[in-house]
Amino acid sequence: MTTSPSASVKKPALLLLGILMLATTLRVTFTGAAPLLDMVRETFALTTAQTGVLTTLPLLAFAVVSPMAAGIAHRFGMERSLFGAMIVICAGIALRSSGSIALLYVGTAIIGCGIAMGNVLLPGLIKRDFPGQVARLTGAYSLTMGVAAAIGSVMVVPIALHGYGWQGALLALMIFPLMALLLWLPQLANHTPANLSASGALHNRGIWSSPLAWQVTMYLGINSFIYYVIIGWLPSILISHGYSEAQAGSLHGLLQLATAIPGLFIGLMLSRLKDQRGIAVLMAMLWGLSTLGLWLLPDYASVWVCVGGFGSGAAMILGLSFIGLRTGSAHQAAALSGMAQCVGYLLAAFGPPVMGKIHDVSGNWSLPLLGCALLSVFMAIFGVRAGRNVEIGAPVKK
Repeated sequence: MTTSPSASVKKPALLLLGILMLATTLRVTFTGAAPLLDMVRETFALTTAQTGVLTTLPLLAFAVVSPMAAGIAHRFGMERSLFGAMIVICAGIALRSSGSIALLYVGTAIIGCGIAMGNVLLPGLIKRDFPGQVARLTGAYSLTMGVAAAIGSVMVVPIALHGYGWQGALLALMIFPLMALLLWLPQLANHTPANLSASGALHNRGIWSSPLAWQVTMYLGINSFIYYVIIGWLPSILISHGYSEAQAGSLHGLLQLATAIPGLFIGLMLSRLKDQRGIAVLMAMLWGLSTLGLWLLPDYASVWVCVGGFGSGAAMILGLSFIGLRTGSAHQAAALSGMAQCVGYLLAAFGPPVMGKIHDVSGNWSLPLLGCALLSVFMAIFGVRAGRNVEIGAPVKK
């Protein structure tokens, strides 16, 4: 086994700390804005659908930028590309916090571009530098993202209410990428090209014609759709039921913390199952129970956000596991990953504005929540198909 010169001089503890700090930026800088959306809407007199675009823009950026990340990393090196992603996120936060409605949207889109780079490259970095600890570090990585996102959601409303406004609260989220930049500086001496699959894998037409590939994609996509609807509108839903902005922000943080918990043990469970149909259906149904609970019994919102968050987090890990379990080679897995990520984020991008528009027309959140519950049934159906112990039969291009 050979080791690259750059890898031989790395300090694993410092590298791991840097990886975990990078992970904190990949959710909080996006989801931390949700508890402030009502304040933003009042400031600029936006409709609910227009406000929902602030949740949609990063998702569109994920779908567009993600396929480019491998090429950028190949040219500049993974370490420098991740450093650049943090700079992009910082720039987006600064623009988003300026108080201008145009820069609010532009900055939000730029943040999404930086997050997309991190989403693609950071798991690859873990696989490259810690090949024997991928499962454990992926769990730590997921847990770190969830905890950071929870902290962000809890802290922004008090900052906004203590004289800094929503602009100051959004700007405060820059602490996460700034700390990541500082801890990542030692890694800039290492700029080995990223050993990711070539673009041919991402354009494998055999994958796009495979029913099983579409079943995996739709399981992940519907989970993302519901997740981003709830992440984007949960504070507004709770406030409409009489919760204060601070309470709504805390429950928003609890939801994200709950999404991180499955990372501690879902991987171990999956390795012991003959197939994953049962657990795939169960996690989808937890989403259905959560959204129906928020609609019918909002007084128990703390229970419903924990149920939904747990189901969503487990479904995401399960769906990502399907990418490896249902493919016969790394090339095919890369093709399925590209398909699932592109289609999944595009599907998720429609969620917040569509459900926001339905809210505007109906005047309440009942129909959007009922819609999410019905979608969870379709998610379960796709889970039954994707959870079978079979591999995609499409030919792999060489």
